[in-house]
Amino acid sequence: MKPLPLSFFKRPTLAVAKDLIGCRLVRRRGDGTIERHMITETEAYDGHDDLASHASKGRTPRTDIMFGPGGYWYVYLIYGMYWMLNVVTGPKDYPAAVLIRGLEGISGPGRLTKALGISHAQNKKPVSKKSDLWIEGPMKKIPPGMIEKTARIGIDYAGPLWTEKEYRFVLKSSKLG
Repeated sequence: MKPLPLSFFKRPTLAVAKDLIGCRLVRRRGDGTIERHMITETEAYDGHDDLASHASKGRTPRTDIMFGPGGYWYVYLIYGMYWMLNVVTGPKDYPAAVLIRGLEGISGPGRLTKALGISHAQNKKPVSKKSDLWIEGPMKKIPPGMIEKTARIGIDYAGPLWTEKEYRFVLKSSKLG
């Protein structure tokens, strides 16, 4: 399959987050081995006003990539031990990204980056084969009723307005192959 075009990521964040469900995250290892994993869970962070987003505190050296055009990786460390893999979405100067939270067989954003050997080395690189980390379209169309929309996880600091927004998308069953 071909990688998704960068134009896919330059769309509204919630649309990208939902449409990533069922797509394949592809990782080329240093030895040339290629792994494909179906994306089963995502979480959107949308704009300056989203208090759960790093961008809500303004443009900093860390968040600068979020203000770029869609189609680049935003990878950062939390708790000094877990890398978080996000793809930047939307137009330039509108800070937004989608966190890849789960893959088929791998639950949790820290576990998936560890399993795939993803680190800060991928930060600010394009979502393309050039970076050895890209996304391909789904093998088959996901029926609308198979994607559950829920509140995001672990963002209590953002307050009730933002913790209750249904910006998380989860594949109800990963038995779609």
